[in-house]
Amino acid sequence: MSTFAEIVLARARDSKTGLRFGDRSWSWAQVVAEGASRAGLLRRLGARHVGVLLENVPDYVFWIVAAALEGAVVVGINPTRRGAGLARDIRHTDCDLLVTEERLAGLLDGVDHGVPVLDVDGDLDLRDEELPSRVPDADRTLLLLFSSGSTGAPKAVICSNGRLGALAESLAARTELTRDSVSYLCMPLFHGNSAMMNLAPAMHVGSTVVLARKFSASGFARDVHRYGVTFVNYVGRMLSYVLAQPERAEDRDSALRLAVGTEASPVEAERFAERFGCRVSEGYGMSEGVLRINRTPAAPPDSLGLPVGGADVRVLRQDTGTECAPAEFDESGVLVNAEEAVGQIVAIGGAAAFEGYYNNPEAQAERVRGDDFWTGDLAYRDADGFFYFAGRTADWLRVDGENFAAASVERILQRWDPVEAVAVYPVPDPITGDQVMAALQLRSDFDPDAFAAFLAEQPDLGTKWLPRFVRITPELPTTASNKTARIPLRQTAWRTDDPVYFRQGPAPSYHPLTPERRDAWERGFVTAGRTGAAPRGETGDSFSHN
Repeated sequence: MSTFAEIVLARARDSKTGLRFGDRSWSWAQVVAEGASRAGLLRRLGARHVGVLLENVPDYVFWIVAAALEGAVVVGINPTRRGAGLARDIRHTDCDLLVTEERLAGLLDGVDHGVPVLDVDGDLDLRDEELPSRVPDADRTLLLLFSSGSTGAPKAVICSNGRLGALAESLAARTELTRDSVSYLCMPLFHGNSAMMNLAPAMHVGSTVVLARKFSASGFARDVHRYGVTFVNYVGRMLSYVLAQPERAEDRDSALRLAVGTEASPVEAERFAERFGCRVSEGYGMSEGVLRINRTPAAPPDSLGLPVGGADVRVLRQDTGTECAPAEFDESGVLVNAEEAVGQIVAIGGAAAFEGYYNNPEAQAERVRGDDFWTGDLAYRDADGFFYFAGRTADWLRVDGENFAAASVERILQRWDPVEAVAVYPVPDPITGDQVMAALQLRSDFDPDAFAAFLAEQPDLGTKWLPRFVRITPELPTTASNKTARIPLRQTAWRTDDPVYFRQGPAPSYHPLTPERRDAWERGFVTAGRTGAAPRGETGDSFSHN
């Protein structure tokens, strides 16, 4: 097993094109030389924790290479963070240097970070440097990668030189990268998906990486054809955004062969594969790097698949830690024992593989319990052992005494042809528990009757799963890594300027939520004595239940 620093040194004399950005290109040897010059700058400055506030520009790669050679740490700073949150990320990770670019430097104005700043668009005082005679130890921290923050405050995941090297080797096989591959890196480099699933394995095999400053739905197909892209990694709703763009005549004859990622629906994956004449390989993984679950040829359509390498991964009850019962389905495919089957994905004995959260003992204690690693994600397993994703722990709903997972409802709503993206989440019920709310991003105008007819035709839609509220939004909120940001959706609930429809009775029939009807719903919280239950401390609603 090589460390990432050793992988870097193996490219020091490689004349093959390693990096492309717009009309510019660098051989791998030039990439390493650029990294070495920045490693020398780090030595002169005495900097050890480098906060990198950049979009996907070549300098981002050069600083990762520099840190690998020098034994320094790159902290991926999320450019969508602002104010106190941005200052918190910088201080929390003990940055002693910030690297940014002219177009992002303004984000630091008025931010109390207390750290020297280098602008890569200015004079960095770079010099030619010799490569080191020895590389940092494998256990030396190389990256601090913040989690997506889709359900809570971001946590800085530790990734060592050794772990990134091991991932480069194993994920080169997963991504099927070869020397002749051309990978498209458009997901943000401050997130683990791009660093681990694209850059590191590409450097390991010596293929070519095409950098996109940031993901552009309209520019995706253009770049795929321009550069002859063969591989792309994705997270969240990237495929959905691409599919919303007009199809090009040349799309089906593209060079693209494989897309690997997580959180695309089966419908999206099928449509993307058909459009670009490629394969889409959906799986489950984490920046924490403890486990991976990949689809197999025998995997049911909606499942994640099986744990990689035969790892001992189970679904455990969050309250008792005992193993959940196998999922049971009725003749229509409805999960009939969600309360007994849905639990948290746990890697048994996986704590040893986790390198930890930086400076965050509370998050560490939540995830590491004895020898096991608790992921914070919900799932269930069928009788054959295949895993089905059920959402985050905050996406668990309880309606009229029945517990179920938001992801199960989302998979069904995604089948409706007008749906471009969907998020399902709990909102308060005036009496007890939750009601189901769905936010829909559509390709066309919302037709409530057509939506109701679609729901009535879905045999696997549980009776408690029918959305009480439907929000029609031009764009779902996302994290910087294109995952749906559910916290603002839950906080806002039905209080939004977007059109909202509601279902009053048990049948799927939807009507506009007028201010009068909204007030009636909120009065129900006062009547029930649940004045603190509504979003933002407001009061809530008394329509009939299922």
